[in-house]
Amino acid sequence: MIKNPFHACATCIHFEARKYAPRRMKYRCTRLNYETKPDYQFNCWEPKTHVVDLMKKREMGK
Repeated sequence: MIKNPFHACATCIHFEARKYAPRRMKYRCTRLNYETKPDYQFNCWEPKTHVVDLMKKREMGK
């Protein structure tokens, strides 16, 4: 299995980041309704459109 370097919560369409205090952030998956971190990975990952474009661009460069 090839590891995808783009596969992370921060690149998913369901990822939400909210500031709740000065210098404090909360990250959440809106699909799973679960608190997460930007570098976590779940099997339900759906990449954002700009990430899909970047993945295609990198694949064509190989």
